[in-house]
Amino acid sequence: MIMLRGIRGAITAQKNEKKEILDATGELLEKIVRENQVDKKDIASIIFSMTPDLDAEFPAAAAREMGLKLTPLFCVSEIAKPGALSRCIRILMHINTDKAPEHIKHIYLKGAKVLREEYQA
Repeated sequence: MIMLRGIRGAITAQKNEKKEILDATGELLEKIVRENQVDKKDIASIIFSMTPDLDAEFPAAAAREMGLKLTPLFCVSEIAKPGALSRCIRILMHINTDKAPEHIKHIYLKGAKVLREEYQA
């Protein structure tokens, strides 16, 4: 039975620069798609968030660059919590799949590995 499932992921960017944000977001998206064997037509939507110290580009632009032209995308800013991980891009990808929740691979890369050590890729 096909269900709507969420895949979480996060990555850090080195700098608040357009290219860096797009490259990091693209890397994370590609890894999520590859590791979960997601057919891009099965992506229902993606929510992107970035820490307030990143504002040089919308991370959703990386999804458009990889061909997700009709997929609903939404960008938000994270809460500016003191002591939180900086320069972090987070993704919540909703997919239509028959996979059980325990077969979903959540992906945390670069400095974001500290957020969920059990999901280190």
